[in-house]
Amino acid sequence: MADKLPPAVSDSAADAAGTEESEEQPIKQRKNGLYPGVSDELAANMQSGWADTELRDLQPIPQAEHTARRRAALSARFPGERLVIPAGNLRTRSNDTEYSFRASTEYAYLTGNQTEDGVLVLEPKGEGHQATLYLMPRSNRENGEFWLDGQGELWVGRRHSLTEAEQLYGIPASDVRELAEKLAESTGPARVVRGHDAGIEKALADKVTAERDEELRVFLSEARLVKDEFEIAELEKACASTARGFEDVVRILDKAEATSERYIEGTFFLRARVEGNDVGYGSICAAGPHATTLHWVRNDGAVRSGDLLLLDAGVETNELYTADVTRTLPINGRYTELQKKIYDAVYEAQEAGIAAVKPGAKYRDFHDASQRVLAEKLVEWGLVEGPVERVLELGLQRRWTLHGTGHMLGLDVHDCAVARTETYVAGTLEPGMCLTVEPGLYFQADDLTVPEEYRGIGVRIEDDILVTEDGNRNLSDGLPRRSDEVEAWMARLKG
Repeated sequence: MADKLPPAVSDSAADAAGTEESEEQPIKQRKNGLYPGVSDELAANMQSGWADTELRDLQPIPQAEHTARRRAALSARFPGERLVIPAGNLRTRSNDTEYSFRASTEYAYLTGNQTEDGVLVLEPKGEGHQATLYLMPRSNRENGEFWLDGQGELWVGRRHSLTEAEQLYGIPASDVRELAEKLAESTGPARVVRGHDAGIEKALADKVTAERDEELRVFLSEARLVKDEFEIAELEKACASTARGFEDVVRILDKAEATSERYIEGTFFLRARVEGNDVGYGSICAAGPHATTLHWVRNDGAVRSGDLLLLDAGVETNELYTADVTRTLPINGRYTELQKKIYDAVYEAQEAGIAAVKPGAKYRDFHDASQRVLAEKLVEWGLVEGPVERVLELGLQRRWTLHGTGHMLGLDVHDCAVARTETYVAGTLEPGMCLTVEPGLYFQADDLTVPEEYRGIGVRIEDDILVTEDGNRNLSDGLPRRSDEVEAWMARLKG
């Protein structure tokens, strides 16, 4: 990776320039915009001879009509108030390198834009609001910013101009470098989505309160409970890519056996990057007893024939919607008798849970249905003393079921997470909601309350379920679930 400053430039040279050109001032604010060590001839050369690359007559992004409707709903909820929704900033990974940027969910939901440092501002106007998208404009070629700044276009790639952004997103665009001062000087009530841009929050510090800002965040979380047709199509796309990623993994299990769980992780990641933006969350590639650790993301363990692989992974689309799918696969292609017994119990629990997903049902119904089946199996196997009603009342099955049976899904893998209890977990399912159904049984390797042969076996089956007008639809049904179907599917892929 190239250094972020040209070879002729050093920190000491910049320091020697004195106060006016200290390192604390970004290049776009420095006199002449040039670092010491750049000759006049080179500076003049770099300022000229560049083609006009402005893109004209751009078509709006596909979700523009949806983002406009979402902004209108937001405007109606908070009349007369300034609303500020930042995308977020780059975060340092190591020294002068950054993590890959992912725009804040709220910002992406309302704009469709994904660039760092962006801020959406809704200014009160009449009975509604005027939306403005504040972005970094094209790098300045006159002052050398485009090639001397570490975030200039020759370093990180071309940005859209403000005019191009207006065409793409259907929102008037302005220079974000002017925003903090505008907000600091503004008057009247305001709200900001916190946690993404410290500079913006500082500019609004005397105009906002934590309680009012939380109301904004909660509203935007609840607004995502019901998905529109664009979002549903993105989730379908994510699930289809995820299914192909699972197929990729089955084909390379012999290579994973020769290496580690990381071969599985890397294989799925390749599919995610080729067909989408990224993985939607850290892939869980848990082989053998690692499958009993719910969020096993180290993925550095051995992959052994005869063990199970619990693969929990999802492709995030280029528009940032993610799938969340789990399959528990026999690494050699065949379940043992005990593995099949446990797997089939989880499958039966998932079937009961999916059947409970329908409009008008309580959100908790699918969890309760799945837990009842698992409790029945645990009593049947003699692992916990019945009757089943007693087990459920006391929650005794949770030693081996551990977690809730699902969650909302969308732009976040655990979507709508700050919605109020009464609208989410104590709420009622509606058409357009999308959630996971993912029961599991986990017998820890050191659990002395179960027979030795159970220890170290973990099974989870997870699918992404859309609530429809007349029931539900499994968006991830491109992958088999029944144990015999899984074995036949793996045999075909392994050849």
